[in-house]
This record gives sequence, structure tokens and C-alpha cells, in this order.
Amino acid sequence: MTGLVVVAHGTRRLLGNAVASIIAKQAGRRLRMESRAAYVELCEPLFADVVAATRQPTLVVPLLLSTGYHVRVDLPAAVAAAAAPVTLGAPLGPDPMLASAQVSRLVAAGASPGRPVVLVAAGSNDPAARADIEAAGTLLADAWGGPVRVATVSGSGAPALDQVVRPGDAVSPYLLAPGFFSEAVRTRSAAAGADVVADVIGPHPDVVELVVRRASTLLASTTGHRSHAG
Repeated sequence: MTGLVVVAHGTRRLLGNAVASIIAKQAGRRLRMESRAAYVELCEPLFADVVAATRQPTLVVPLLLSTGYHVRVDLPAAVAAAAAPVTLGAPLGPDPMLASAQVSRLVAAGASPGRPVVLVAAGSNDPAARADIEAAGTLLADAWGGPVRVATVSGSGAPALDQVVRPGDAVSPYLLAPGFFSEAVRTRSAAAGADVVADVIGPHPDVVELVVRRASTLLASTTGHRSHAG
């Protein structure tokens, strides 16, 4: 029996870590497979420990919104040390379904479609991550039907949110779970004059659907490989 692990970054906030657990539970129910959440750091169970202990074929869907050190180094290293077959997927974002979830959060927060939006990501010094964040901004603009500018809380490459957010803007956090970064986005955006700050993406139905699709693709690839090998 193949299992599913969704792996999030992890935070010291219980509410933030609960997002991954909810997504794991709902995706596992949809896929009719055993599922659980794991974390790169700051919260248990740690992903490295989970894959080291697994004794069944496992699909891994990272709940990470862009490429970065964890995607390129930490996760592959943990998978390489696993005793059972573990198939690692790509980061969750950027993806049109995440943009769709962001639109839903913006509307729920009171933003009118088409008004200027600033997508705010956590930020990274990794050039690949910065490219992913820019791509996420383009996808959100397409889904929103209005102008979207991109900013970050930290990191290099994209400008800081304080330099981008203007009075009257709506802000869409490109963050999966509440925590340190989401609090920084809300506080600093309000200080910059934003009228609306949407909620984090969270366990939105579009996110669960995206995880189900990613896991199904991974399962099909492993099944096809085994059939070909046989």
C-alpha cells in the first residue's frame, strides 16, 4: 500500500503547522491512501525522520511554494537515505490553482476584482526562487484580471513590501500558513496604507485538489515505471 506525505516548512506556531495536517488528511481521504504531514524544521515529525522510518512505498508532495535550498538539498537528501521507495514531487508553486486560491482569499477579505494587488512572498536569496515568485505574480494577475506587483518580506531580488505597497492596494500573502511571515505581511502592509490584506492561502479546496493531482501524477509515474521494469 502506497502512502502520502505532505511536507511543509514548519513553524513554531501550532495553527501554522495545522494547515499541513488538514491538507494531508483531506488529500489522503480523496486518494484513499494513508497520509500524514511532516516538516522540514521547527516542528515534529521532521520529514527526515518520517522517511527514514517508512517501510512502504511513499509519495511526497512538498507544500513549498517555490524552489529553494530545502527543495534542492534537504528533501532529496532525506529521500536518498530512506529504506523504502520514496518518490519526491516538485514544489507546490507556482501554479494556477494557488493563484485561484489567492483570488478566493482576496474576495473574502473584501477586495474588489481588478483593483491593484501586491503579492507578498517570504523571499529568498535563491535566483530560482525569485523567478518562481515572479511567475506566481503573473499567474495571480491572470486569475485576478488586474495589475499585480510582487514584493517580499525578506531576501534579495524582489523589492521589500514597504517599497511596493501603496495606499489603497490590496495585499495577497503568497504564504501557505500563518506564522511569523504572515504577521509581518499584515503589520507592514497596514503601515504602508494597504486597504485590504487577504488571509494566507491555507488549506483551501484548490490547494487540496492540487496536492491530489500531484500525488496522482507521482503514483502514475511509479506504477508505470514498475510495469515497464516488469
